[in-house]
Amino acid sequence: MRWYGKLLGFIAGALLFRPNPLFGAVVGLLIGHAFDSDWFRLNKENPYRELGLTSEATDAEVERAYRKLISQYHPDKLGGAAPELQQQAEQKSRRINAAYDRIKTLRKR
Repeated sequence: MRWYGKLLGFIAGALLFRPNPLFGAVVGLLIGHAFDSDWFRLNKENPYRELGLTSEATDAEVERAYRKLISQYHPDKLGGAAPELQQQAEQKSRRINAAYDRIKTLRKR
C-alpha cells in the first residue's frame, strides 16, 4: 500500500491553506489518497486493474488472477449461449490476455 501521497498531501495542504490548516490538511490527505489509489489514471493504462490487482501483486497472484478470470470468461465455456454473450466473452478474454501480456512484459524489464 502506498502512503507517501497521503503524507505529502497532508503536509502541503496544512502549509498552503494557512487560514485553516486542519481543513487544508484534510483536503490534502484526500487528494493524496486519490493519487495513491490511482483514481486519476485511465483504465487502459493499468493492466493490473483489468485483473483486479494492484501493481504490488506478486507473480503468483498475477498468475492466479489471470487463470481465474480466463476460466470464467473463456468463450468456449459459453458454447450454447446467445451470440451476444459469446461476443462479450471474447472481448473480455481479449482484454484479460492483453493485460496479462502487458504485465509480463513490464515485469521482464
